[in-house]
Amino acid sequence: MSLPVDLIARKRDNKRHSDVEIHELIEGFMSNRVSDYQMSAWLMAAWLNGLDRRETLALTHAMLQSGKTLSLPSVRSPRIDKHSTGGVGDKISLCLAPLVACCGVQVPMISGRGLGHTGGTLDKLEAIPGYKAHLTAKAFEGVLRRVGVSIMGQTAEIAPADRRIYALRDVTATVESIPLITASILSKKLAEGVDGLVFDVKVGSGAFMSNLADARKLARNLVDISKQSGKGAIALLTDMNVPLGKTIGNALETAEAIDILNDRGPADSRELTLRLGVEMLCLGKVARTAAQARTLLEEALANGSAFDRFVRMVKAHGGDAQCVIDPRRLPRTRQRYAVDANQTGWISRCDPRELARVALELGAGRTRADQPVDPAVGIELAVQYGERVERRQPLAYLHAHDKRDAHEFTERVRGAFRISANRPRPRKLVLQRLD
Repeated sequence: MSLPVDLIARKRDNKRHSDVEIHELIEGFMSNRVSDYQMSAWLMAAWLNGLDRRETLALTHAMLQSGKTLSLPSVRSPRIDKHSTGGVGDKISLCLAPLVACCGVQVPMISGRGLGHTGGTLDKLEAIPGYKAHLTAKAFEGVLRRVGVSIMGQTAEIAPADRRIYALRDVTATVESIPLITASILSKKLAEGVDGLVFDVKVGSGAFMSNLADARKLARNLVDISKQSGKGAIALLTDMNVPLGKTIGNALETAEAIDILNDRGPADSRELTLRLGVEMLCLGKVARTAAQARTLLEEALANGSAFDRFVRMVKAHGGDAQCVIDPRRLPRTRQRYAVDANQTGWISRCDPRELARVALELGAGRTRADQPVDPAVGIELAVQYGERVERRQPLAYLHAHDKRDAHEFTERVRGAFRISANRPRPRKLVLQRLD
């Protein structure tokens, strides 16, 4: 058996680990034979020198095997999940999961909370009073069997090594590593008992990956490691240089997702929901072609079955379905405050990261995992990239509890928009597809 110091030195010297060495490292860490400071040293060596594809696969499986894997014996196939790397205004999971579920795909989705400038699916769902994001494995399977879709949080039994290692990465500046990110994501996703995975890898100023080359590497890793683990997989690289949709903030985004399920909502949020849904139906072999899949999805939106499936899931998780039927009952501030344009022209920039920071400071997000969020606050966009605006027309509305808070952030929100004399080039929502 290798000593921890030898494993650290091996990666420090840019040498490759065997599968056995990776498993020894993770098993030793979980049994406390490898200390936190030794694992931190190894993580820094891995961050500096990287892990090759085989090492990444071994690390993913070692972290997966540190906990339980859901078999879901009573849930029929196909079981397909979608994972997003996170972006500003990304509420797609809320409308996508019930939509594809009513088209014949079972969706066991284990999601996370927001941290920093990107929001979390669980925070949005918990804006619905009573929604229970934490279920036992048995209860999760029961909801899936009855409803075809369940969205819950990671349990302590699923990939516990990832929880401990991520806590170290967060405080040792080793988060931004494509192999470590890949192993972290897939150690949880492979534990869901799925047959396949669709990845939405965000690219741009409002995403974790700001440039296309890094996003492409991450997407390639996710797809290849998934396939080597016996799962079908595809990835879409999608634009995150502007906010997705028209809302930033938990209850606001939940209401927008409900709008999409009612066959309304902003064009970009709706289109990305359909594009990802097409991939899920095709991966699950429910549809033979993209055109057939899109027809099924559009019919489910138009006839109300997708909305009904979301209501059923919310009820199954203990949530107040009346807040879904009438989203005005979701948490909301008493007032909203307009941020007006100071000139006429075309919206040529809408900085997602700055708007997300404002929403975070209003209370919609968190900088530490143990912080609560305020589901009512956030930002509602009155105009989007590429639209024309007149002077004194609202650019956005701040949903804040206090007028002083709104006044404090008004200039920052206005500064997040650039207004130009000429109409900007159309935005490309999906940049690339990898399979």
